[in-house]
Amino acid sequence: MGNLFESVREAYDSSTRRVSTAMLTRIMTMAVEDHQPPLVRGRRVKLKYAHAGGYNPPIVVIHGNQVKDLPDSYKRYLMNYFRKSLDVMGTPIRIQFKEGENPFANKRNTLTPTQMRKRKRLIKHIKKSK
Repeated sequence: MGNLFESVREAYDSSTRRVSTAMLTRIMTMAVEDHQPPLVRGRRVKLKYAHAGGYNPPIVVIHGNQVKDLPDSYKRYLMNYFRKSLDVMGTPIRIQFKEGENPFANKRNTLTPTQMRKRKRLIKHIKKSK
């Protein structure tokens, strides 16, 4: 019975341990250096930083670009790397990925009056040369 309570206490301590953002980002950087993320649609996935999203169970939030398209195998690799680095026993680690929004995605480019004059001049020049 004594070992059971020690194991429960160890699992509880590892699930409620506080980890700083700097430490999580450092662990993520080491994981990326050991094994680069695969290319997604011909572009490299960039993992920018990680922070704690919650405790009991521990949640690690990773910010980057194109993280929604990461393969499940690489997500499992990161989960196992965090579990090994943080020495978590008897507690699952959840990883959430957040991706930044493009601020210019649905905005149409509006030209200034100077740009409009230059555009008209160029179009007139192109029509004249044909």
